[in-house]
Amino acid sequence: PGNAIAPGAQGQLGLGATYYAANGASRNASMLFLKQGYLRFHGRGKTPRHSLRAGRLEFIEGTETTPANATLAALKRDRIAHRLLGNFGFSHVGRSFDGLEYKWNRGPRSNLTLMGGRPTRGVFQVDGWGGLDAAVAYGAWTQSRRVRRGAGEWRLSGIYYDDWRAVVKADNRPLLERARDFGRIRVGTFGGNYLHVAETAAGTFDALFWGVLQTGSWGRLDHRAGAFALEGGWQPRALPRWKPWLRGGFQYGSGDSNPADSRHGTFFQILPTPRAYARFPFYNLMNNQDAFGQLSLKPHGRVALRAELHALRLAERSDLWYLGGGAFQPWSFGFAGRPGGGHSSLATVFDTSAEVALGKRATLGLYLANAWGGGVVSSIYPRGSSGRFGFLELLYRF
Repeated sequence: PGNAIAPGAQGQLGLGATYYAANGASRNASMLFLKQGYLRFHGRGKTPRHSLRAGRLEFIEGTETTPANATLAALKRDRIAHRLLGNFGFSHVGRSFDGLEYKWNRGPRSNLTLMGGRPTRGVFQVDGWGGLDAAVAYGAWTQSRRVRRGAGEWRLSGIYYDDWRAVVKADNRPLLERARDFGRIRVGTFGGNYLHVAETAAGTFDALFWGVLQTGSWGRLDHRAGAFALEGGWQPRALPRWKPWLRGGFQYGSGDSNPADSRHGTFFQILPTPRAYARFPFYNLMNNQDAFGQLSLKPHGRVALRAELHALRLAERSDLWYLGGGAFQPWSFGFAGRPGGGHSSLATVFDTSAEVALGKRATLGLYLANAWGGGVVSSIYPRGSSGRFGFLELLYRF
């Protein structure tokens, strides 16, 4: 892709350019490496009281337990998991951790999960053998609630992230200042979420809250940031053959209001799977406001349809438009930022998807999206601020 990486703020134009840049400007890159390999120790029974994994493993925060309620389980899978720590499942390589995971199940409704490890290389870089000069520690307590005609679950969590790679950070300071700051990133993230499902005569209603606060150091700067999400949904009893599910919500990740002070206020998303919350992955939860609506349909047991509409804005116009999913190689930061040009309107995105189960192991997926760029995008791409993204994939599980 000789012209897929533009100079200046325009940067990499699509995922092809990202793979090209991450693999030493190679058009054909391949590598065999160990994705997962660990020892697991656990007690007896279907849900053992204690379990321990040690080695190279995938870890996804928010998936500590699987609720019996189908709506609650879907919300955890699609709207809680992967926000801050994930396996970057959309890319060809993905992410693993070299470390330990311990789980303690205190009866059927309570769970303690602890994890510590170092992220591996990978994501877009095909050589996933090595580790990174970064480490993460995670702890969470998950508790389900007995609710009349419904279900509920809450989780309290804490994450400590330490990154001592000597790379230029992505933030809104001038480049010369950032190039002189190779101080460590040490960030603590504390918060939780609550999910609630209510069965009524009008249908099934759901509510979701997720929120975190961050404190620590961002190189030479003090780090103070936060993020939250508020969402609700309704599965009406009408049209039972189509099983409609209407959802909407708002999520917010703080931005930095002053690049000249001693505080870094941009929410840091750590090591997520960005596409779980940005299906057209040209943005993430950093310095972002996302108001969205969603419609899901299941006209057949093997067919799932979904459409979403997103209105995206920068939380702070003096900060950057961020994208990416965190550290994946020693020589690049993992998150990228483009200047907003004094604007706050990022884009409006409409997308649709269809998944068809071809059997127990195979799934056919189709995705189409269109983005109409706002002032931020237009200031960087004046010749055309709209974008389109689509793919057809066949997934086979061994």
